[in-house]
Amino acid sequence: MSNDPVQYGVIRSAEDLGKLVRAHRKQQKLTLETISGLGNLSTRFLSEFERGKETAELGKVLKALRTLGLEVVIQPRGHTPLKPLPKPEGDSHA
Repeated sequence: MSNDPVQYGVIRSAEDLGKLVRAHRKQQKLTLETISGLGNLSTRFLSEFERGKETAELGKVLKALRTLGLEVVIQPRGHTPLKPLPKPEGDSHA
C-alpha cells in the first residue's frame, strides 16, 4: 500500500468519488467493517460505493462521507473554492 497523500479535488464521476473515498479510508487505516459499524451502513453498500456504483443511494453516500470525515462542496465549474455556508441552528450533521 502506498503512503502517498490522497489527492482530493474535483469529482466528475461515481468512479472518481469511490476511488477517492477508498484512498482516504485506507490512508486513515480504516476497514470497511469499521466504517460499516460506525455509520450503520452495510459493507456490501460501502464496497459497491467505493467501486463507483452509479446508482448508490445519495443519502447513504452522504452518510458514508460524514462517517469518514469528508464533505461535499458544490460550486460553479472553474471557480475558486467558495466560503462555507453558515450552519443552520440545530444542525446535527456537522
